[in-house]
Amino acid sequence: MSANEPVLPQGAGYGVVVGIGLFFSAFMLCLTAIQARYTGFSPKNSEEFNSASRSVKPGLIASGIVSAWTWAATLLQSSAVAYKDGISGPWWYGSGATVQVLLFAQLAAKLKLNAPHAHTWLEIVAARWGTVAHLVFMFFGLATNIIVSSMLILGGSATVNALTGMNTIAACFLIPLGVAIYVVVGGMRATLLCDYTHTTVLFAIIFVFVYTVYATSDKIGSFSAMHDLLTKVAEAEPVAGNAHGSYLTMRSKNGLIFGVINVIGNFATVFQDQAYWQRAIASRPATCVKAYLLGGIAWFAIPFMFSTTLGLSAVALRGDPAMRTLTPADVSAGLPASAAAAALLGKSGAAALLIVLFLAVTSATSAELIAVSSILTYDVYKKYFNPHATESQILKVSHAMVAIFAIVMGLLGLIFFYIGISMGWLYEFMGVVLGSAVVPIAMCITWGKANKWGSICGAIAGFCAGVVAWLVTTSALNGGELTVTTTGGDLEMLAGNLASIGVGGIVTVVTSLIWPDNFDFEATRAINRPVHEKSSSDARASPRSASLDDSSSEKKHAPAEVSLEPVISARAAAEEEERELDPVALNKSFRLAAWSSVILTLIMLIIIPLPLFFAQTVYGVGGLTAWVVIGMIWAFCSAIAVVLYPLWESREALGLIVHGIVKVSIVL
Repeated sequence: MSANEPVLPQGAGYGVVVGIGLFFSAFMLCLTAIQARYTGFSPKNSEEFNSASRSVKPGLIASGIVSAWTWAATLLQSSAVAYKDGISGPWWYGSGATVQVLLFAQLAAKLKLNAPHAHTWLEIVAARWGTVAHLVFMFFGLATNIIVSSMLILGGSATVNALTGMNTIAACFLIPLGVAIYVVVGGMRATLLCDYTHTTVLFAIIFVFVYTVYATSDKIGSFSAMHDLLTKVAEAEPVAGNAHGSYLTMRSKNGLIFGVINVIGNFATVFQDQAYWQRAIASRPATCVKAYLLGGIAWFAIPFMFSTTLGLSAVALRGDPAMRTLTPADVSAGLPASAAAAALLGKSGAAALLIVLFLAVTSATSAELIAVSSILTYDVYKKYFNPHATESQILKVSHAMVAIFAIVMGLLGLIFFYIGISMGWLYEFMGVVLGSAVVPIAMCITWGKANKWGSICGAIAGFCAGVVAWLVTTSALNGGELTVTTTGGDLEMLAGNLASIGVGGIVTVVTSLIWPDNFDFEATRAINRPVHEKSSSDARASPRSASLDDSSSEKKHAPAEVSLEPVISARAAAEEEERELDPVALNKSFRLAAWSSVILTLIMLIIIPLPLFFAQTVYGVGGLTAWVVIGMIWAFCSAIAVVLYPLWESREALGLIVHGIVKVSIVL
């Protein structure tokens, strides 16, 4: 059989896509039944369905962040960058998409401080800046969800087709529809629990590939063999822009360009994606910062180790009879990883990659479905069509929006597939159209002086500047030719990304400094404030309105302590949330988030990679060994943080549930 033919039968593709989807739907039904029977949480409540009663502990939130941030692109695009640029690709992909989650910890702290009862980030925009701003930024929010969803479907369907020959159109629709079933059944909390199982399987399969490539494979099997194979390929086909044409160097011009594009684009997809705000909303106030810092650091190991393993293996095995011949279109579609997995382990490798990819796609898809459902329910239906909607109506609309957007995701994947847009093209393009709103949104939740019209104009002007810079650069570099291929070049995308986020940020900040607002965030704190809290607003509003004045507040209030007791009912969760919404403690969390995230960002984007870039070192066997071993240690620590730690922190609640199940079983 030719290496370019599907390794697995077509039935395997349908079996994984449909079968695993149905399995998780059944799993979700069981979780929902256990949740309703042994805890006070019910997904029939809209607050529980959309935000898990705002009571989830940091380990599970971190696991959910890792799962939601592990797109198809995390596995496929990272490997494609490693295939093109060598060892610099995994670093720039991992660090360039980790810092946003780390920095988002600051927004998570400010969310709990300035809008603790909001359901979506757009509710905050509406409360502060009004309807015009709400509609403008809703465009950016939904555009983010559309682009992310399209990448998920495109990457997933392309790989399923390459491994099994499954019809791409069928994959585009079956992937989101299977996920929609279990999201509708379980809501946010059960979705986080499924995310946890996805993350567990993901790490297990990554470790299988790592040990196969660097320890047991007869094709590679050691660090020295990988080094020798990469050196031979570089001698035959040097990498343009890399030091000495080598794959074993951080001195990669294209890698650095991709890193800049990656950083800008992922700021847009984190700060504007309701999926990340949703996890901040669902987390307990006292531990939300911890969850985002833990999740961001843990996530880095996934693209770094996966692409350092399979991306480099695809290069090392070039010319091997079992290795698929990869065209530029295949690389853009993210196929180096699947080709390497099939070449290394045959059908078992292809099956393992198919499963891990499907779990990654479904997990991120579930996050997008419930995120879009929340926006369409609270920011469209409730705000503009039925402001006095009942609990039952909100829940019905939430369910309907999940189902509708699942169909829309399939259509989006189909449209982009037929016009020839790949996952890789979309990944680099997203910052061009989305980057301009990053700074305005961050300022909205964190800075009282942010000017309304300056922020709106900054987002719009940045959008226009990004598109113009992208197209003008493409035309100038390609003799006026504008095609999918020419517009997808690194320099073309870099120009658009920089113009978009740069103009948007400059206009927002400059206008706010010249014509500053004086916003005290009381309007955003009042969003969805519970009735019992409104009745005692005099007692509560005063310390919160002074929350931004750290020096005076800390002298008057003692920080709230974090309860270690299991929270097993919606009422108890609400009481615990109110107790933890202490301005002194939340300001302390914000300072921790600010210092930690900024220091980690400097380490990951400047202190480590830039000296290595300018050194122009080509690593020997020892250097490659150290590079991979450090990544393996990081991956093990990440697995402990997001697989074992959530079990430990929830041990009391799990014990109560198990005790209840055993007690009922004995009675029966």
